[in-house]
Amino acid sequence: MEDDSVRTPDALMQQVALGEESAFELLYDAMASRVFGLVLRVLRDRAQSEEVTQEAFVEAWQQARRFDPARGTAASWLLTIAHRRAVDRVRSSQASQARDLRIGIKDFEDSYDDVEENAILQDEAQRVSQALQRLTVPQREAIHLAYFGGYTHLEVAEMLKIPVGTAKTRIRDGMSKLRDLMGVA
Repeated sequence: MEDDSVRTPDALMQQVALGEESAFELLYDAMASRVFGLVLRVLRDRAQSEEVTQEAFVEAWQQARRFDPARGTAASWLLTIAHRRAVDRVRSSQASQARDLRIGIKDFEDSYDDVEENAILQDEAQRVSQALQRLTVPQREAIHLAYFGGYTHLEVAEMLKIPVGTAKTRIRDGMSKLRDLMGVA
């Protein structure tokens, strides 16, 4: 009879680090539903969640030698990889939508010269400007660079001389507060 401790995610991950594909298959079977569930809660889209789950497992296979059992369990390590990938997918999607919106607004303003519509856009721009003023200065700077300047999170961090994680947090928290202030769901 096989020892059950050999089949734990921690033991399997150590075998995966040695390149054992059969251990990876067992690890996948043991963890796939948990990883998928976490990713689905973040993304709320089944197809994207399936993709991100696969990406997380590919990364786990490629980075298995970096797993350190002294720092935590294999399950938590794998779930952390999956969560980061899911959050990156959300941020990428939001950045793409914001970029599309900026381009759409510019195209709209260039092609449409209706007085009433311009008045509505000016009113909305004023509302956004007033809402931006209610953010903290660091949030406002980061959002201005990212959304109006078109800079990446890395470029924002470099320009503000702060860590990338801090830049991302300022942008995320600022956008969340802006949505609340603007009454956007």
